[in-house]
Amino acid sequence: MPNPMIVRSDIQIDAPASKVWQVLTHPEETKKYMFGCAALSDWKPGSTLDWKGVFNGVEITAVKGKIVDIQPGKFLAYTTIDPNNPSMPDLPENYLTVTYSLTEKNGHTHLEVTQGDYATVADGDNRYADTVKGGGWTPILVQVKEIAEG
Repeated sequence: MPNPMIVRSDIQIDAPASKVWQVLTHPEETKKYMFGCAALSDWKPGSTLDWKGVFNGVEITAVKGKIVDIQPGKFLAYTTIDPNNPSMPDLPENYLTVTYSLTEKNGHTHLEVTQGDYATVADGDNRYADTVKGGGWTPILVQVKEIAEG
């Protein structure tokens, strides 16, 4: 079995977990840091999660997946794939899993995000390299921090 290829990023946010959770799960907030995309879901295990945005004047689902596990204010796991990538078949084995783990202490929140396992999906080496080259989740987490603290 290949070694797991997981992207991990984390950040300390000077805001309570409830505020960070709101930034992570409310469409009007996600648009601010996720490339203009609204996260749309009913936030229940097994439900769909679509990241929708307007690109070149057309609304599209930029990323889609399903909620795997959710503990509001503490933990979220969901699958993800780009449905607009014709070279990536929309098959369960090509979906990555993203997790958000929030730990609050004294009104501050530690947020850790993981994404992977790239070793188990089609074209995983290239997908992993592209994610790491783009800074992983760090640029997004910096924006989440600014919004939550603002």
